[in-house]
Amino acid sequence: MKYLKLNKIMALAVFSAVSLNASAQDKVTGYVFNDQNKNNKKDKTEKGISHVAVTNGEQVVLTDNNGKYELPLGDDNIISVVKPSGYNLAVDENNLPVFFYNHKPKGSPELKFKGVSPTGKLPKSVDFGLIKTEENTDFTALVFGDPQPYTLEEIEYFKKGIIEEVEGVKNIPFGISLGDLVGNDLDLFNPYIEAVKAVGVPWYNVLGNHDMNFDATTDKLSDETYEAHFGPANYAFNYGKVHFIVLDDILYPDPRALGKYWGGFREDQIRFVENDLKFVPKDHLIVLAFHIPLSEPDNDTFRDYDRDRLFSLLKDYPNTLSLSAHTHIQKQDFFGEKEGWLREKPHHEYNVGTTSGDWYSGKLNEVGVPVSTMRDGTPKGYAFIHFKDNTYNIEYKVAGKPREYQIEVFAPKVVAKGKRTKSGIYANFFMGNAQDEVLYRIDKGEWKAMTHVEDYDPSYAALVYEWDTSEVLLAGKRGSNPIISNHLWRGKIPTKLKAGEHTIEVKATDMFGNEYYQTSSYRIEELSNTTKTDLAK
Repeated sequence: MKYLKLNKIMALAVFSAVSLNASAQDKVTGYVFNDQNKNNKKDKTEKGISHVAVTNGEQVVLTDNNGKYELPLGDDNIISVVKPSGYNLAVDENNLPVFFYNHKPKGSPELKFKGVSPTGKLPKSVDFGLIKTEENTDFTALVFGDPQPYTLEEIEYFKKGIIEEVEGVKNIPFGISLGDLVGNDLDLFNPYIEAVKAVGVPWYNVLGNHDMNFDATTDKLSDETYEAHFGPANYAFNYGKVHFIVLDDILYPDPRALGKYWGGFREDQIRFVENDLKFVPKDHLIVLAFHIPLSEPDNDTFRDYDRDRLFSLLKDYPNTLSLSAHTHIQKQDFFGEKEGWLREKPHHEYNVGTTSGDWYSGKLNEVGVPVSTMRDGTPKGYAFIHFKDNTYNIEYKVAGKPREYQIEVFAPKVVAKGKRTKSGIYANFFMGNAQDEVLYRIDKGEWKAMTHVEDYDPSYAALVYEWDTSEVLLAGKRGSNPIISNHLWRGKIPTKLKAGEHTIEVKATDMFGNEYYQTSSYRIEELSNTTKTDLAK
């Protein structure tokens, strides 16, 4: 009898030990602390920081008065700290912010491209060091859309055409790439990281549809290689009075058709946004960063239900902006009541022009890099977003051109004096939208309004069709066919002026009140008697 009782006690002890071990693995605890010596390790003298948000990718909690947090844990979670304003994150040797712990005890499943190696037993304490700093509420972020190199040669184009131009940029606290960091070959992640490292500022990244594991069988596993290089695909951070939320908005495989993808969110991502926003002041600017644009209802590129859910979570925030890429054009979209937005002031989404332009196409410039103008006539480039408290102002920078170059003007080279012509003056205002004011004048005359038109940009059409009319092979590769540009304006071309050269000035004022100017010219010639006779025939 005593022997049986002893066995029961021993069995109960073993069961209790197993249960305690299991429960210990069901949660993660740790500290967010002031890393005074910047060694990314919590020393005994370093104090915890209270009221800092920490997340497991779905739940979000605040640290207590001692800087301690506790979160539920599964067997595939990335624990990350939500950087508070007034603190910096450490960066690794590649200028990637250090803000997460990847918990995959068994590692990623076997995929074509390597995922996360087994992380093994959970540390007793998963701690995050922050570096106290004076943080200005007036700051500028650098934004890249779609670097998307498919080869090492295109990595070099990216470096020469973009990185070398911004290398060592001053007064920029961080940058972000809005997905399609590479073009399907995930072995190019490291060359991409090495290239962007040279910018010299902390760099955040977004998952794009060309950054996924296409052999993954579920959406949850489609970012394993991305996670191995960059950490969570869903995370948040603060800077000044701006709260940034970065999201993977690609559903893969598409629940409607195997092998394709669809814009949208999983339920756990929606819960992450909901839980994260609970700790964000209502007067802060919310900036959402993802790859695929939200698009309008009934445009099948994005699941309507997910956009509506996202909008419902933002209804109490009067200051919002979303950033996307993916399209390889540039546009401003505004979402109102018709599109499911629940506030009077429309939600603005800036679909950023890409650093790869039209996929590294077009003629080679003087340094051997493809010009790569996009299909809507926007030259390749990148953006500076200037934040002041909870407001923003966006500036697009064309690669290889002065900052003032914001408009491309197209006009015929020569027209006949006094003759009506179907030719016109076109202005492609790269940052423009239909509500902007674009004016023009001839020879310092009266400013007149140009008409917003939905048409092909004739400047780009002339560039791309040169490949079809050339009698010789051109260096580089032909660009994509033009598409309708939504930032194009047209004005009539006066012909009842004296013969000779005439100047064209265009002035554009954007939604932020910024004014930009561009000049061009055209020539008026008298018809000769021979020409008049030929026309009469």
